[in-house]
Amino acid sequence: MTVKFYEQKIESKRVFEGKMISVRVDRVRLPNGEESTREVVDHPGAVVIVPVLGEEIIFVEQYRYPIEQMLLELPAGKMDPGESPEECAKRELEEETGYRAKRFSYLGKIFTTPGFTTEVIHIFAAEELEKTTQNTDPDEFIEVKKIPVEKVLSLLRNAEIEDSKTICALTRYFLSKGVIG
Repeated sequence: MTVKFYEQKIESKRVFEGKMISVRVDRVRLPNGEESTREVVDHPGAVVIVPVLGEEIIFVEQYRYPIEQMLLELPAGKMDPGESPEECAKRELEEETGYRAKRFSYLGKIFTTPGFTTEVIHIFAAEELEKTTQNTDPDEFIEVKKIPVEKVLSLLRNAEIEDSKTICALTRYFLSKGVIG
């Protein structure tokens, strides 16, 4: 793909460093020769998993502080340094749900908000699940929910699932299985 409207970085200044993200302000040269600034949230990347247990899909429900509400989501999490997307998916699935998968399928990636963040989320389907033990982080409070596939499709159709990574992952999964499309 030809980059038609490339922006050249002139200068970069880190203005915040947190445990999950960092923020930088870049000065860039635009395609027309003018200069502008770009505020960028750097993120290490993440995964989202569609755990399939027979005719059910396993979800997690948790409170999301930034939006002050409970969300129904697929299990997901941030990649650790040096961790591959598949290693992260295996770890997060077991930590959040207490299940381990014998088979993982890669369903692609999504850029969450490319206008201001580098975050990329890798999507996996997890099948042939076996029960283990849930092992959440000390600051995670998660309720595991098993939802029949037909009900999941209804929730999608009726816009009752509002988490974007969950909507994207379910769509990719159902398209891969020929359920929608």
